[in-house]
Amino acid sequence: MLGDRRPQPVEETAEELFEEAPCGYLTTLPDGTIVRVNRTFERWTGLDRRQLLGSARFQDLLSAGGRIYHETHYAPMLRMHGAVREIAVEIVCADGSRLPVLVNSQMHRDADGQPAHIRTTIFDARERRRYEQQLLRARRREHDIALELQRGMLAGELPAAPGLSVDIGYRPAEIGLEIGGDWYDAFWLTPGASVALVVGDVVGRGVGAATMMGQLRSAVRALALTQQGPAAILSALDAYAVRHDIGEMTTLVVAQIDLEDRRLRYACAGHPPPLLVSSREAPRFLLDGRSMPIHIPAGDTSRRSEGCCTLAPGSRLLLYTDGLIERRAQLIDEGMERLAAAVAARRDDPGSTLVSALLHELRDPDHPDDVCLLLARLA
Repeated sequence: MLGDRRPQPVEETAEELFEEAPCGYLTTLPDGTIVRVNRTFERWTGLDRRQLLGSARFQDLLSAGGRIYHETHYAPMLRMHGAVREIAVEIVCADGSRLPVLVNSQMHRDADGQPAHIRTTIFDARERRRYEQQLLRARRREHDIALELQRGMLAGELPAAPGLSVDIGYRPAEIGLEIGGDWYDAFWLTPGASVALVVGDVVGRGVGAATMMGQLRSAVRALALTQQGPAAILSALDAYAVRHDIGEMTTLVVAQIDLEDRRLRYACAGHPPPLLVSSREAPRFLLDGRSMPIHIPAGDTSRRSEGCCTLAPGSRLLLYTDGLIERRAQLIDEGMERLAAAVAARRDDPGSTLVSALLHELRDPDHPDDVCLLLARLA
């Protein structure tokens, strides 16, 4: 028959379908090390597979906020549920630009049930900008007794010395509703010489979260007197939480300041990084000393690390909970940049004024969350 215009079958191999798919594909080891990518991912990012395979980790390709989100949400969810869906992050491309993407990952296990590799699909979100909704639950009103319970737990005398001042701030999610798991603490390790600073966030709300917060806060105080340094405190706290089955997925930051040599040691368990402000430099986030949150089911939290630096006279150290920087449909990077800019604009304000201004200016009117702030200043 002449002029047969029926469509002819297109023959494509499975490898061709993988390489030229309309989305990026990654295969990684459980620790994130990349072992396979497709050409689509290479084109989008400008990153050559020779630079990636066997040497780069998926989380290392993310923005600073994306790496934090990987630690606090992505990796724990993947361990607990075996899959994550539509996680919004940004990948830093070869030319320094950022590619907004939606990430779907599936954990595959070997015959013994141990994690073997992770298959990840990357969708380009530059046009649709369809970001995930943040893992923040709707806040429900609670009983007055929970309000008084939390207020009582957060009460206490703050350390004060000629070389140190400490200011704190707490903002509930809703006016008159102060029931949550955010907490702060500051106390002497050696009176007048060495101080411990802590800010933490327990998952959930209500009497249960407030009670759990009180247990962990007391445990940190006790462990700080027996453990050598923030990383050791986190390791001991993790063992305590697992033993008593409390505080699952709790995040916190522990800092210690020696007033004589102005030495700062700090460690973050899945928590937003401290912000350091000096009189001569732009505010900067302290990104060392990071590890997973406390009490992760089947998670390896044995490798706790800490960061260390020397504080210049007049330096300020800001610890805070994620409600200060997280927003719906926004990357954490934007919240971190917003916080740094607000602090820079008020670097000369008294501590109490700065804390009050941050609580007011950085409030999210569309989705308020509990926020704890702790600001320490060296004279």
